[in-house]
Amino acid sequence: MEKRLKKSRYITGFDGIRSIAVIGVILYHLLPDQLQGGYLGVPVFFVVSGYLITDLMVQEWQQNGKIKIKQFYYRRMKRLYPALVAMMIGASAYITLFQRNLLNNLRGNVVSSLLYYNNWWQIKHGLSYFDRFAGESPFTHIWSLAVESQYYLFLPWVFIILMKLVKNKGKIFIGFSVAAFISAILMALMYTPGQDPTRAYYGTDTRMFSILLGVALAFVWPSTRLKTQIPAQAKKILNGVGLGSLVILVLSFFFLSDKLTFIYYGGMYLLSLVSVILVAITAHPGASLNRWLTNPVFTWIGKRSYGIYLYQFPVMIFYEAKVHVANHVLLNTVVEILLILFVTELSYRFIEKPLRYFDYRNTLNRLQAWILAPWKSKQKMAFIAAWLVTVIALVGIVISPTNHVTADQRALQEKIAQNQKVVAQKEKTANQKTASSEATSESKTMANKYHLTDREIAKAKNLKLTAFGDSVLLDAADGLNAIFPQADIDGEVGRQLVASPELLQKLKAEGKLHNTVLLALGTNGSFTEDEFAQVMKVLGSKRDVYVVNVYVPTRRWQNEVNTTLAAMSKKYDNVKLIDWYDLSKNQPSWFYEDQVHPNPTGSIYYCSLVSKAILKGR
Repeated sequence: MEKRLKKSRYITGFDGIRSIAVIGVILYHLLPDQLQGGYLGVPVFFVVSGYLITDLMVQEWQQNGKIKIKQFYYRRMKRLYPALVAMMIGASAYITLFQRNLLNNLRGNVVSSLLYYNNWWQIKHGLSYFDRFAGESPFTHIWSLAVESQYYLFLPWVFIILMKLVKNKGKIFIGFSVAAFISAILMALMYTPGQDPTRAYYGTDTRMFSILLGVALAFVWPSTRLKTQIPAQAKKILNGVGLGSLVILVLSFFFLSDKLTFIYYGGMYLLSLVSVILVAITAHPGASLNRWLTNPVFTWIGKRSYGIYLYQFPVMIFYEAKVHVANHVLLNTVVEILLILFVTELSYRFIEKPLRYFDYRNTLNRLQAWILAPWKSKQKMAFIAAWLVTVIALVGIVISPTNHVTADQRALQEKIAQNQKVVAQKEKTANQKTASSEATSESKTMANKYHLTDREIAKAKNLKLTAFGDSVLLDAADGLNAIFPQADIDGEVGRQLVASPELLQKLKAEGKLHNTVLLALGTNGSFTEDEFAQVMKVLGSKRDVYVVNVYVPTRRWQNEVNTTLAAMSKKYDNVKLIDWYDLSKNQPSWFYEDQVHPNPTGSIYYCSLVSKAILKGR
């Protein structure tokens, strides 16, 4: 068993901080509209980790005059690696057996995760932390473990150099604080408003400010040298500031959306500073915050916070691929939380805790004992089961393709790409169709294909329409373009309503925002009434606005989007709802395998529904 450093104390309140952080992260993924700032639990983890690791190093240096680097790495590996390996093996085996569509790039994901460069691997492959529709993976969240581990690879060496050359802890504190500020500036420089912020969000260079702030704190706030007895007024001030920082942190989980530019222009840095204050006062034995953050629930969650964070994505991704969560969001959320806690508890009891204190010098003897154990013994059964799962996982990792797409996925991608090209290069001419016989023949074909009358076809050809939306609109762009030849179609994969007002304003300035507007948004995430109001501020009250609701059965925001759109159609006199959800919800044959984008058959029904709604009464 590991020997603790002399005078080292376990700060139970840190389990409370970890609990709050991991609850924020989990609920951010499960209920993103209710806890839109829960992702800020990650910088809280970084600050706590940076402080604790460095505080132990400071104690070791003061006690022994040196840092045993080999032991430092050994302790970190024993603490973090067993659960990570178990998760990777278990998830890979499950994918191999039950969800083979996730085999694509499995090998790259596993290798980059086990070698702790997954954040850069995701950046290189253009994966997005914020694309909750197409880009989710059971290993998306490993980016943060990679950032932390990359930093700790160099920390002991930097620590030794600074302690030998600089020595003054005040100067070292300033140095780490300046480095943290530079990292925050890099985040701001890497971030471009209106574009996916994943590079700024994932980068080790742009995210290490939280860890650096925790490291800096440890040099001027050593946990073993803080006084237990302090004046009553000082205790009152510490408790007040500590509670204030805790309240700010919790409120940020509810109100600081990842869509806010403020987050990348210093907001996350400021929240990290708030976390530093919370950590500092929790660590102080003279304050009451440590005691207030200590209770059986927080202790249980805090000790398992690493496992909870580790297993959250595999459980959510695997569960939501099999269950249509949209119709019972609360029930499915509870089920997913229980599954995450159950898997975490199994890992904690049978993997993390035993292997943390496992004597690896006797590995060969243990392995021999397992092999020679009686066939009916629990030891032998566990050994066989573990190796069977491992072999299945290895098979999946070996056979996994790289950047592979199925025929269904390729068909959708090619269709969207083709429609994007047509929309981008489209040049309207007054004499597009000069031969009346050709026009008549085409009209009859259009009428039959899209179930439109001759009168509707004639109206559609003369209607100037602006169609604005996401990939579902792009999927149907060829049909809409054929029905409405004078339409200006603007679609983008991954587009969300929150980013739309500026884009619509640009169309308006270019003269492409016509009196009839079709909005097809909501596939990639929900939005508030206030955000919709910003769109309507650009569109005004004179235009006829048609909004198409969504069919996204495997995403929890489906019903919320549709409820909001229905409410907006009642709130604004010029907004009319087109109910694609009701028409398509019982028609699985209309969709590609993602269950969201209409296939050629579904596209016909989509275009027919939309065009009939727009042409009605004209």
